[in-house]
Amino acid sequence: MGESITEGTIINWLVAEGDVFDEGDIILEVATDKVDNEVPAPASGTLIKTLFQAKDVVPVGEVIAILEISEEVKSSVKKPVILNEKSIPKKKAQKPNSRLNLSQKEEVNSISSPLGKSEGALFFSPLIIKIAKEHHISFEELARIPASGNEGRLRKSDVFQYIEDGRPYKFAQPVVKDPTAYRIPQLQFDKGKGKVIEMDRMRQMIADHMVYSKHTSPHVTAYVEADLTNMVNWRNANKNAFQEKYGERLTFTPLFIEAVAKAVKDFPNINASVDGNNIIVKKDINIGMATALPSGNLIVPVVKNADTKDLKTLAENVNELAGKARENKLAGDDIKGSTFTISNVGTFGSVMGTPIINQPEVAILALGIIKKRPEVITTEKGDEIAIRSMMYLSLSFDHRVVDGFLGGSFVRKVADYFEKFDVNRKI
Repeated sequence: MGESITEGTIINWLVAEGDVFDEGDIILEVATDKVDNEVPAPASGTLIKTLFQAKDVVPVGEVIAILEISEEVKSSVKKPVILNEKSIPKKKAQKPNSRLNLSQKEEVNSISSPLGKSEGALFFSPLIIKIAKEHHISFEELARIPASGNEGRLRKSDVFQYIEDGRPYKFAQPVVKDPTAYRIPQLQFDKGKGKVIEMDRMRQMIADHMVYSKHTSPHVTAYVEADLTNMVNWRNANKNAFQEKYGERLTFTPLFIEAVAKAVKDFPNINASVDGNNIIVKKDINIGMATALPSGNLIVPVVKNADTKDLKTLAENVNELAGKARENKLAGDDIKGSTFTISNVGTFGSVMGTPIINQPEVAILALGIIKKRPEVITTEKGDEIAIRSMMYLSLSFDHRVVDGFLGGSFVRKVADYFEKFDVNRKI
C-alpha cells in the first residue's frame, strides 16, 4: 500500500465466510488515504473467518481473515490474510514474525496515562493512544469516553463510537484547582434544523488533515501580484498547434508547474518538511496539484520530478492525472510523494485564496483568477495605461521553519518567472 501507509479501512468484503474462491479473485476492497484498492486472494481456497468488518480501520500488519487453502495448493493449511504491502499486487510483504494479533496487543501492552478521571489513573493501550493521536483526541477527552472493556478499560470500539457520536466531550477540560484559571466554556451551539448529510470517508479524512495542519503549522500568508500577459498571449497563440503536434491539451497548469519548479530550485528550503527539531530539505521536486473530484472532495495528484521535465511531458502528466481524478482512477503512487503543492483557486473564479498547508510540506501556493484590467506600465514612451492579464499569488507557509524573507522571496520569484515568460518560445 506504499511505504507511508500505516493503516487501511475495509470498504467491503466481496467473499463471505464459507465461500470458495480461486487464486487472484478479489476478496475485499481496502481504502488507504483517499485511494481504494482491491485485495486479491493469495491462493485458491475457502474463507473461514473474517476478523474485521466493513468500515473498520485496521493497522498494517494485522490479521484480517483466516483462509483455508485448497488441497491442490497445500492440504489442510489455514493461512491468515495480513493487511500489509502484499495485499496489493506487486508490493513486498512484511516478514511473518512481525505479525501480531490485535487482541494480543491490547492484553500485553498497556501504559498508564498521567491524565485521567478524578477517581484514579486510567490505562490506555498503545492502539487506543494511536487512534487518539490520529483523531487529535487529548488525554483529557479520552478519559471521559464511556468504556465497555474489562475493569473499565477503553476499547477501540468505544473510541470509534465516540467519534461517530460527534465527540461530545471535545472541549472537555481537566479539573482545575485554581478557580481563577481560564477554562474553555462548555458551549451549547444551536445546530439548527435541516437536511442531515453524513460525511463520506474522504471528507472525514480531509477534515482531519486540515485540522491537523492548522494545529501543527503556524500559517502565515504572503501575497504578490503578477502580470501574465505574455504567458496568456503565448498560450492562446500556440495551444492549437501544441495539441496538433503532441496530442495533448495545453492548459495553464503545466506552465505554472514549470515556473514553480524553477523557483523551488532557486529556494530549495521551501521544498522541505519538519521532523521534530530537524528540517528535511527534499532532493526531489514533486509538485502536487490540488484537484477537485466529481464528488466535490479534494485530492492532490503529484507530478514527480517536475524540474526535470519539458513542457510536453508536464502537459502529459497533468492531463493524465486530471483525467484519472475525474474518473476516480488515481492509484496510491499518483498521490504520494508531494514536496510542494499548488492550488489553482482561480479555476473557481476566486481572486485569491489562503490555502492550508498540505502536511508534511511547509508551504502551499494558491493561484487566483487571471483577470484583465487596466494597469500602469512603463514603456519607452514613459508611463502608460494598458489592458493586462493580472493574477494574485498567495503563499501560505509554516512559520516554524519558513520566515517572511524566504516566503516572500519565493512567491516573488514565481511571479517573476510568470512575468518574464518568453513570447518567442517554440513549442
